[in-house]
Amino acid sequence: MKIAIPVDDKSLESNVSGSFGRTLYFLIYDTETKESEFIDNTAAESTGGSGVKAAQTIVDSKVDALLTPRCGQNAAEVINSADIKIFKTTHASVKDNIAAYVEGKLPSLDEIHAGLHMHGDN
Repeated sequence: MKIAIPVDDKSLESNVSGSFGRTLYFLIYDTETKESEFIDNTAAESTGGSGVKAAQTIVDSKVDALLTPRCGQNAAEVINSADIKIFKTTHASVKDNIAAYVEGKLPSLDEIHAGLHMHGDN
């Protein structure tokens, strides 16, 4: 099974990124082969719609699940429409979150927020 995780650095020791749409990288990890690949999040520098663009990157990566601390409504709709399950990560390392997922210990991410839309408001 392939999973995607937003990460701060290209390392399994990295922290899970707190921002799905603006994360610098995604880890694509195969739980069966234990192979990992880091891909750049081209949406990170977008002026708008970064969550949806990041979600499309996840869909294009053909993963089965996304592990993230939070996700906006528009991004979640893109991910859910591709039958990708979303799980809530803990504050532990990427490696620890992968282990928790494999052991069935990560809950589904049920708290989908409206999105962090930046419209020039201060």
